[in-house]
Amino acid sequence: MRPPFKGMTQMTIGFVGLGIMGLPMAMNLARSGAPLMVWNRSPEKCQEVAALGARVAATPRALFSACDVVILMLAHDDAMDEVLQRGTPGFSELVRGRTLVNMGTTSAQYATALAQEVAAVGGTYLEAPVSGSRKPAEAGQLVGMIAGDAAAIERVRPLLAPMCKEVFVCGAVPGALLMKLSVNLFLITMVTGLCEATHFAREHRLDLEVFRAVLDAGPMASSVSKVKLAKLVDGDAAPQASITDVLKNSRLVAEQARHAGVASPLLDICHRLFAETEAQGHGREDMISVVRAIEARTRAASGG
Repeated sequence: MRPPFKGMTQMTIGFVGLGIMGLPMAMNLARSGAPLMVWNRSPEKCQEVAALGARVAATPRALFSACDVVILMLAHDDAMDEVLQRGTPGFSELVRGRTLVNMGTTSAQYATALAQEVAAVGGTYLEAPVSGSRKPAEAGQLVGMIAGDAAAIERVRPLLAPMCKEVFVCGAVPGALLMKLSVNLFLITMVTGLCEATHFAREHRLDLEVFRAVLDAGPMASSVSKVKLAKLVDGDAAPQASITDVLKNSRLVAEQARHAGVASPLLDICHRLFAETEAQGHGREDMISVVRAIEARTRAASGG
């Protein structure tokens, strides 16, 4: 169990977005003793955090009015813009004098523009995306990357301790998001390769438990590969990182690569496979379900 929260106790912290990742992150923050207020579009999600002592805001405006620092863990740009009332007079009323910490994943261009707009109305914007899925989020073992004003980072950094085992400073916005996209490129291609290897072994009628034991014992094993391989062998598609979420992240990487003129051949084929998997109706399943697209290609190649 983590020790009681000792940083920034004079400030009230807001947390917006209690999805697959946001809910366990907010719960760990509440357990730490942080003075926390939460809001989520589906209000029933707030009850688990409220049971740990957090207050529940009726609206985003109520949360911003009560909080000095607001953490955002939202699924996409449109959700961010709606909560922040971006493009309306309400935007400046919400963010002036407050520190926004965006822990979700957006494009670097979106983050840069939003940071400038927040600063223009007297607010502070930090980005702090995390690497890890639901299980590390539940355990408070995410890896954080943070970018923005150095002084603001030092003020906010204690907030990340209940959620992250390590936090790396990545310079100015959008340095942390570019770091996260780089990490995601490796994660997406690695897990897709693992799914393809498992499919190859299954199609050759190999004992998948032996296949799993060989990989787990070898130099390529990692905490990610062990968890994902176990799910593949067991047929467990319960989401830790869903197909739809990974498709969004692969799109962000691909778009950033095109923007920078960087080749991304492995990522591009993975992006197509995740899109095919979502089109098959597996969007809410774990990212290991990308194996469904590989299976479909095998059937097509064999005329099945």
